[in-house]
Amino acid sequence: MNQVQPQSPMGNTAHASEIAEGSASLAVNLRTNPAWHSFANKVFQGEEIVTTKQMLDAAKLSNWNVKLESVKDFTPDTYRYTGGENFLVTRTNPNDNGTDVLSVVGSRYKVVQNEELFSFADNIHDGNPDVNWESAGSLKNGRVVFGTMSIPRTMVLDPEGANDTTNLYLVVYTSHDGSVAVQSAITPVRVMCQNTLNFAMKKAKQSFKIRHTQTVEGKIIAARETLGLTMNYFDEFEKQAQELFKVEVNNKKFNEIIQSLYPQPKEDVKGSIKKWENKIELIENIYSMPYNANIKGTAWGVVNTLTERLDYFRTARKDSDSLMAGASGFDALVTAEKNKIVKQVLALTK
Repeated sequence: MNQVQPQSPMGNTAHASEIAEGSASLAVNLRTNPAWHSFANKVFQGEEIVTTKQMLDAAKLSNWNVKLESVKDFTPDTYRYTGGENFLVTRTNPNDNGTDVLSVVGSRYKVVQNEELFSFADNIHDGNPDVNWESAGSLKNGRVVFGTMSIPRTMVLDPEGANDTTNLYLVVYTSHDGSVAVQSAITPVRVMCQNTLNFAMKKAKQSFKIRHTQTVEGKIIAARETLGLTMNYFDEFEKQAQELFKVEVNNKKFNEIIQSLYPQPKEDVKGSIKKWENKIELIENIYSMPYNANIKGTAWGVVNTLTERLDYFRTARKDSDSLMAGASGFDALVTAEKNKIVKQVLALTK
C-alpha cells in the first residue's frame, strides 16, 4: 500500500500567497502548528507571545493605507466618462512602497484597514492571555488578508483510550476587492493529522459576517457576540464528534461506505475508471495511516479520513480564494461537502 504524506493546505497553494524576492507575506507561530502553516517570511517560536503589531509587521500587513481613488481622476480629459461613481482600491505595497491597484468598486464600498481587522480579532477574546496569534498573511496579490488565533478550548475523545484531541481556532478574514467586509470562522483542527473539520451544525453557525460599525463600542459588542457563537459551535461540534466516535465500523462496513459515497463509474469516460481507482486507493491509504490508528474502526475515523482527503488532496477550484479558504471554513461548498459526508456516514452506519 502506498504511503500518504499529507501536505499543508496553504502549502498546496503557495502560488496564492504574495511573494516578492522569494519572501512570502505570511507569518506563523509554531506554538501548535495548525494545518494552514507553511513557508513564511517570519516564523515565531512556540514559546513566544506574539503581539498583534508583531504579527501584522511580520506578515507584511502593516501600513497598507488602503484607500479609494475616483476612476474619474484617472480618466483622460478627451474621454467622456459615463461610468458612474466607481473607485480604485489602492494600497501602499509593503515590499517596495509603490502603489498597487487591488480592485475597482462602487460608491457603497467601505475601506477596511488590516489593522482594523486585527483589532476586531483582539476584541473577540477581550484581553484573554490564553488566546494567541497563530498565523497571518495576504493572498491573491493583497486582495485577501487573514489572521488566525488559537482559542483555549480543546476536545479530547476517549482520554483513557484513543485520546484523540481536537483544538479550536478562530480565523478572521477580509478582502480588498469588495467580496466581503469582515468575516470570521471557527475551525476545529484534529491535532494528530492537522485536518480541519468544518461541519455545519444545526444549532450553531460555523462562519459569519460582521457588519462594520463606526463606533468602538459597536465593534466590541459584535466581537463578544462572535465569541459566544464560537463556544456554542464547539459545544455542538463536540456532541457530533462523540456520536461519531461511538459508532463502530468494521472493514466490510468501511468498504460499503466508500463504495456508496464514491460508486464506480459505469463507463470508462476519459479515464474515469482509473481516476476512481486512484481515489479509492488514496482513501484506503489515509484510513490506514499510523496517525489514524487510534480512531480507525469508528465513524469518527471514517469522517476524518474523508475530510482529510478534501483538505490535502483535492484540486482548488479556479474561482476559490485558495485551499486555505476551504480549510478554514470560508469555502461554503467545501463545508457543505464535509457536512454531507457526516450525514451520509451516520446514515450508512445505522
